[in-house]
Parts: sequence; C-alpha cells; structure tokens
Amino acid sequence: MGLFSGKNKQNVEDRYHGLCVTSEDLIVQQKYLPYLALRPNKLTSNQAGDVKSAFKGRGMEFEEVRAYNFGDDIRDIDWRVTARKDEPYTKVFNEEKDREIIVLLDFSASMVFGTKNELKSVSAAKIAALIGWLAIRNKDRFGLLLFDGAEAVYYKPQNNMAHLMSVFNQISLKSREILNSAKIGDLSKALDLLQYHQKGRGTIFILSDFYNFNQEKFKKIAALSKRHQVYCLNIFDVLEEIAPEDGVYAAAYLNEKTVFDTSSNAFKAAYRQHFADNRLTLQQNCQKFHCRYMEIRTDQPYIKQLSLI
Repeated sequence: MGLFSGKNKQNVEDRYHGLCVTSEDLIVQQKYLPYLALRPNKLTSNQAGDVKSAFKGRGMEFEEVRAYNFGDDIRDIDWRVTARKDEPYTKVFNEEKDREIIVLLDFSASMVFGTKNELKSVSAAKIAALIGWLAIRNKDRFGLLLFDGAEAVYYKPQNNMAHLMSVFNQISLKSREILNSAKIGDLSKALDLLQYHQKGRGTIFILSDFYNFNQEKFKKIAALSKRHQVYCLNIFDVLEEIAPEDGVYAAAYLNEKTVFDTSSNAFKAAYRQHFADNRLTLQQNCQKFHCRYMEIRTDQPYIKQLSLI
C-alpha cells in the first residue's frame, strides 16, 4: 500500500494545492487544446506575440536562392539578388519537417513565490505542459530543460506520449522538491546548456520571472534567437508589481533583515517603477533581438493571457 490513500491522499493534495503540481495536474492541461481554434487571438498592449503562432502546422522553410527557371512562381523571385545580378533569381523553399519545441522551465528560488492562487513555478509548469500537448498534437518533438537554480537537466526532444509523461513526472517531482531546496541561481547557466544542446533550428519557450536579468545577460537569449524562434514568458505575482497594503512589514533574505513602511506615496511609486523598469528592459530586448514577449500574472487564468481563447 502507498504512503497515502483515500481521504488522507486528498488532504495532502489539498494542502499542496498551488504550491506544486502533480503529474495529473499537467496531464489535465490538454483540456485547453480545443480552445485554440475558437476565435482569432487578441493581443494586449504588453504582448508582442502569441503562443498559438508557433503551432500553426506545417509551413515552408527557406533553403537557397538560385537562378530563375521557366515555370517557377514569380512570387518567389528574390528582387534584391535579381537587381544585383541583373538576371532573375528565385527563392527555393522546402517543406518543414517535424520541428523541435523546447521549454526552458525556470524553477530557481525566485519562482517559488506567490501571494494569490499559486506559485510562479506552478503557473510555469502548467504552461510547459500545455506546450508539450500542443507539440504532440502537431507531431512536433517536445523537449525540456529544467533548471532549479543550481543544476539544469536536459530532456532531448521526442515525439511520443511515453516521453511526455516522463517529462511531466520529472516536473512534478522537482516542483515538490524546490519547496524546500530551491537555489538562487543564474538563468545564464541554463541558457548556456540550451545553446550547447540545440544545434538545429527550433522554437524555444523561456518560462521565467527573469529575476536579476539585465541587458548584458540577455545577450545569451539574443544568441539563441539567431537560430531559433524564442518566446520569453515573463511570469510574475501581483505583489511584485503593486506594493502591499499600507503598513509596516518585516522581511528577511538569507542573513539580512529589513523593515519597510508601505504607506507613503513615494514608496508606492518607487515600488511600481522598479517593476516597470525591469519589464521595459525585457520588452525592449525582446524587440531588439526579434523574440516574442508575453506576461503571465499568476492570479489570473494563464490560458487567457496566452491569447489562446
């Protein structure tokens, strides 16, 4: 007999609701797949792309430019090369094969935070699961790089249900583990490992709060974006954007403690500005290096924020 059964197991699951995910929580995310085709997505002002656009089915991939032959589609003529060579040249395309869809799932210490509904790590895990289901549905290969702040584990992209269930199981185990052992890590390490493994072209989703992620560190994402389509999903808690209610609060971080008063307008303004500055830096870098940017606030249904319904 297992450690938990019947009512006791349900009590344990209720106690951890919103703090971590089970494999069942990730499996059930497939229920959102039917919503993808309901209506055209509507982007908010904070978004510069949508997840659905990465899964529109087979397309055509550019291969080369060659001299125009009789019967070639004139719509494929490369007018710049034609003007330079003073004779017609056309672009040649090949049908895309199964693509690689890779998720970098940030489970470092800053993601183990939440004041409403669920932790940031939980929201990220659910989104990773939906992306996995989308990849399987579209016959693409799904891979994962799981980063806990100290170590990164890479799961090679595959297109089969057994692989997907194995990945879900690892996400579930790690989501429980980080409640007691999350590390304060540098996402740059995970990005280096991803760059090492991903040699071909693919679509990469980075699910993170991008904590302490400055413009210099973004160069690693910029390097990935030269070969891959990169989506940056900024996952945050409402308390990170808006200061808590008026009052005096005590906070501790490692061996340092501080007391702060949130009642002054100056404090509230500075608090919001800090978040706004970090958001703007991330948005500007995404735009500069042709990455897609989206925001996920953990107290709101993630499926609506992904512009899927």
